[in-house]
Amino acid sequence: MILFAKRNLKLFFRDKSSVFFSLLAVIIVIGLYAFFLGDQLIKGLEGLKIENAEFMMNSWLIAGILSVTSISTTLGAFGVIVDDKVNKIEKDFRCSPISRSSIAGGYIISSFVVGVIMSLFAFVLGEAYIVMSGGELLPLMSMLKVLGMIILTVLAGSSMMFFIVSFFNSTNAFSTASTVIGTLIGFITGIYLPVGSMPESVAIVVKVFPISHAASVFRKIFMEIPTEKAFDGIPDKIADSAIKEINTELGVNFTIGSWEVSTLDSILILIATSAIFYILGILVVSKKKR
Repeated sequence: MILFAKRNLKLFFRDKSSVFFSLLAVIIVIGLYAFFLGDQLIKGLEGLKIENAEFMMNSWLIAGILSVTSISTTLGAFGVIVDDKVNKIEKDFRCSPISRSSIAGGYIISSFVVGVIMSLFAFVLGEAYIVMSGGELLPLMSMLKVLGMIILTVLAGSSMMFFIVSFFNSTNAFSTASTVIGTLIGFITGIYLPVGSMPESVAIVVKVFPISHAASVFRKIFMEIPTEKAFDGIPDKIADSAIKEINTELGVNFTIGSWEVSTLDSILILIATSAIFYILGILVVSKKKR
């Protein structure tokens, strides 16, 4: 299984176009933020007399990028499955001594490793960008929380992509789906447009999408320090009200009906998503092999 996973990793990183397109969603987010969304969001916070608005919004951006990366990079890594189907290599594997569970496990492990590597890369670049823009590095404990969330988010993202890719048998279908998902993922995680600015029906879709909960937890971690600095010296009652409004607007905190989603709730949703979609994906693959 490990050797098969290494083979998949080599194939993925050897194909530069696959690596590029797996980061397409991240590139789109950065481009939109840099040229369109960034100034508007920062000006909106500055209107609330927040001095470190840029630090806060850059932290919000990087948190969103980490959640998106878990989807786009694992989807790109699962492209090896489609290539093996198209090139009939999958049939050779079935005739080899390798068990089917080892083959499936190899695909899953390689996708997970790709997602973690690329997410860590995005995290390092994001921290560097925040510091160069006048912000601060996360404290060590917060970094450890981010690392834990990266592992959980990639696990959830890869499980969803494994289920989706299990239906594809052609590179054209896979490429089309990758483009569509890469474009839409920013919307359904509340990155292109803050959740508080969306119509209620659209906001509900964002809030029930599992990876949006990863974005919410990432935002809580990244925005803790800039939020504290923004309201330092302001009376607690006023500060608490303003923070609550900002967190609701920016999708830091989710409320679905009367349910205020906690960090633990979001983590449990990601764990459940990982288990459910991996099981569904394995069932689809097993059914096709009969």
